[in-house]
Amino acid sequence: MSHQKKVLVLGASGAMGQYLLPRLAEQGKYRIDAVSLDHQDSALPGVRWIQANAKEKKVYRELLGNGYDGIVDFLTYCTGELSWYLPQILAGTDHYIFLSSCRVFDDLEHPVRENSPRLIDSSHDELLRNSDDYCIFKARGENILRASPRRNWTIVRPATTYSRMRYQLVTLEAPDTVGRARAGKKVVVPEQARRKEATLSWGGDVAKMLAGVLFNESALGEDFNVATAEHHTWEEIAGYYRELCGLEAVWVDKEDYLRLLSSDPDNRGPRWQLEYARLFTRVTDNTKILNATGMKQSDLMPLYDGLKLEISRCPADTVWPVNSAMDEYLAARNL
Repeated sequence: MSHQKKVLVLGASGAMGQYLLPRLAEQGKYRIDAVSLDHQDSALPGVRWIQANAKEKKVYRELLGNGYDGIVDFLTYCTGELSWYLPQILAGTDHYIFLSSCRVFDDLEHPVRENSPRLIDSSHDELLRNSDDYCIFKARGENILRASPRRNWTIVRPATTYSRMRYQLVTLEAPDTVGRARAGKKVVVPEQARRKEATLSWGGDVAKMLAGVLFNESALGEDFNVATAEHHTWEEIAGYYRELCGLEAVWVDKEDYLRLLSSDPDNRGPRWQLEYARLFTRVTDNTKILNATGMKQSDLMPLYDGLKLEISRCPADTVWPVNSAMDEYLAARNL
């Protein structure tokens, strides 16, 4: 089996990795090392699980020393880490897939295309542009790859991606969506997001797209928005949750919402995620990735069906963190 290519997947148990591994394994063309912080029991042909923190520098160097033909990287590197990790990984493989995000884009062009303006280049908010916010350090990672003399990389930008135990509503995640629904509680969401268009892609579809660009010559030195073209308002998405799991949304002013997410007024992360992502019109042009992979929009999972599938897979005995601030807010207002 010496013809099999060696592939390393970093952060392999996340929303996209959990679907990418079976996708790659079923092709039978790869020997895959999958690195995760958590112990994984799944037995997939050709997949070796490694429980480790890949961002520990000693571990990182040891992994790269194994000589992988391709690396799919789901790890997150803040600004201070990019210049150490990225040059080494580019030098250590034939094809590096870097996970960026559609959050890098400004709200200036609809639908969003690969060459749409990015916040790091076009935002008038100097504090944001000079920060280490997610949308900024992802764009800085893109810049480092583009400045490299190597062209053995591919940039992929998912939109909001739902998956197993990942169910999003505006900036909220599973404990505050399905978790609250199963506890018979309402959820607080910002009124200003109600009619904003959003893109939620299924992790299984994004995995197909990533598998389609891995070792794809036409993807080298290119960037792709790996998302569905389907879009809905957050109000419509809240309606899906109501139908699928009984979640009742209470729409409030965004300042009340933000205070529930963080009591620290200097913690700008939640505000920026809301104001520079979820309150933007997020509609994606996915023509480029469909052309590169031979996929069609009709191949992709409709949002309602995908949420229904993933919520049905959520174990009934899941223990969820309790959002006491949200409970107290609703109780004080008899909501």
